[in-house]
Amino acid sequence: MPEQETEQRQFAIQRIYTKDISFELPQAPDIFLKKWEPQIDINLGVQINPLPEENVEVVITVNVEATQEDKPAFLVEVQQAGIFLVSGFSEEEKLPLLHIGATNTLFPYAREVVSDLVTRGSLPTFVLQPVNFETMYQQRLAEQAAQAQEAETTASEPTST
Repeated sequence: MPEQETEQRQFAIQRIYTKDISFELPQAPDIFLKKWEPQIDINLGVQINPLPEENVEVVITVNVEATQEDKPAFLVEVQQAGIFLVSGFSEEEKLPLLHIGATNTLFPYAREVVSDLVTRGSLPTFVLQPVNFETMYQQRLAEQAAQAQEAETTASEPTST
C-alpha cells in the first residue's frame, strides 16, 4: 500500500518564468561620478497561487534598494515565478514543499536576473547571498501561531461595561 501512495505523489516543475522586472537608476548619470558606497536593503516575499489541475504558481518577489548619500542609487524588483504540479500530498505536506522546495528552485533564477539588471545598469557586480527559505517558513509559522494566540487571548478577555 505505501508504494502505491508514493507512486501517486508528484512534485514537478511545469514552467519557470520571470513574471515582472523593474530596474530604476534615478541618479544617473551623476551616480557614476561619485565613489560607489551604497547602503543595500533587500526584501523577499513569497506568494502561493492555486491553479487548476493540481498546479500551483509560486512567486518570489525580490526587492533591492541601494541608497547613496540618502538618495536612491538603484531599485530592482523581480518577480520570479514557477508553476509546480503538486499531487497526492496533504495540505500540511504541500505548504513546506511550496514554501521551501519551490522557492529554493526559483531563487537562483531570481538571483541571476537581479545580478544581470544591476550589471546592465553599468554598476559594480551585485550578487544576492543565499537565502534559507526553510528558516523563513518556520519564522512565518511562528508569527502566525503567535498572532493566533494573541487573537485567542484577546477574544477570551472579559469586557468591562
